[in-house]
Amino acid sequence: MKKGAELQLTIDGMAIGGRGLAKQDGMVIFVDHAVEGDIVLARIVRKKKQYAEARTLEILFPSPYRIAPLCSYNAYCGGCKWQFIDYNRQIVYKQQHIAEALHHIGGIKDVLVHPTMPSPDIFEYRNKMEFSCSDRRWLMRSEMDDTIDRSFALGLHVPGTFDKVLDIQTCLLQQKQGNAILSDVRSFMKQSGEPAYGLKSHQGFWRFCVLRHSRAHNQWMVNIVTSTDHPDLLQNMADSLCQKHENIASFIHQISSRKAAIAVGESEKCLKGQEWIEDYIGPFGFNISASSFFQTNTQAVAHLYQTVKTYARLKPTDRVLDLFCGTGTIAIWLADQCASVTGIENVPDAVSNANHNCEKNNITNCRFICGDIKDSLPQLNEKADVVIMDPPRAGTHPKVIPHLLSMGPRRIIYVSCNPSTLARDLNLLSSDYRVAEVQPVDMFPHTFHTEAVARLEKKSTGSVTPL
Repeated sequence: MKKGAELQLTIDGMAIGGRGLAKQDGMVIFVDHAVEGDIVLARIVRKKKQYAEARTLEILFPSPYRIAPLCSYNAYCGGCKWQFIDYNRQIVYKQQHIAEALHHIGGIKDVLVHPTMPSPDIFEYRNKMEFSCSDRRWLMRSEMDDTIDRSFALGLHVPGTFDKVLDIQTCLLQQKQGNAILSDVRSFMKQSGEPAYGLKSHQGFWRFCVLRHSRAHNQWMVNIVTSTDHPDLLQNMADSLCQKHENIASFIHQISSRKAAIAVGESEKCLKGQEWIEDYIGPFGFNISASSFFQTNTQAVAHLYQTVKTYARLKPTDRVLDLFCGTGTIAIWLADQCASVTGIENVPDAVSNANHNCEKNNITNCRFICGDIKDSLPQLNEKADVVIMDPPRAGTHPKVIPHLLSMGPRRIIYVSCNPSTLARDLNLLSSDYRVAEVQPVDMFPHTFHTEAVARLEKKSTGSVTPL
């Protein structure tokens, strides 16, 4: 088996990371854009000692789980690579991936992983989309036309690349009006006389367009990120867009001179409307600024937080510690069930937002500490009865685990967006805690990503019977 070889492969399963799994002559092959049950013609694109990677060239026999994707960009775009898989099967794979990670990475066996909670919406569910500008448009096969202007793109990246941007006209993951706003932003940028930013040259003006939507009020925030300032041009853009789309409640201009392709500016100005939009998770309202973190699936996150509350089994006298608390959303969700919540977060703006969100929702028993968790946790004087932790994809810093073990809360609720680091961290906690159950919650339909909530019980506390 060599790179470039074309093989007929039968897809036997789905790997963590979203690719189809096949075997040939004892070699494991990860096949892009394939689903369990497919028989495909594929080309080997990478060969390693223990595995190979392949790209599907032709579907010889389609799987019963394969469907026709609604999006014309599906074969090229990194936004929703699983759109060609039946949604009911997608959530089965997500459950399987979490169970497999716990078993193979964490060495955790015989744990109950519940069926995945489906997302209430599988299209138009994202409340935030980040679109990149590029001075070199990446063309799909259907666009191979000499008449197409290749000097400008505003859209999403080809998977696994930093410099290949598709000029996206319609994204099915955002509300329909978002596509109309995106089209108007594109037209203004192209007619402005200012060039798109070069992702290799690091020259150019237009960098990102970030759209946020409030389902509660049907409001939009438009955040334009450029490499330098041009106040008259951006004000003209703000006036034009807000006149055409009256429910744009916030128009933000950010400037970023950094080479890193991160859609967050070093400086920020509000050119129209207010500096935030408001949305609700369940009964709680939150102000969302341009750079603040907010879960992207507003409808599904209520299921996630309710699972956290159910698993926490809080008593009125409980003191709760909320690690990686962000803007205080989980703390606010739990506050009425316990005596107090202490949140720790290392992003100052998030802590400021958390305090504001508590005030907004009349929550008085939460406090938030700004600092690195590995440094702040040892300095806490009070003992926590229940710990909630919702770390980033990289998981928890290794120095945090010993402090948790020495603190000895009777229960830990671990929220994760990465099955691999979830399994690793649960293994590190397994000396003192048992994993009672895990609930996957689908926040990202048509992708292989999922959230999971794990309930850990201190071994000395007795029963770990699932709820």
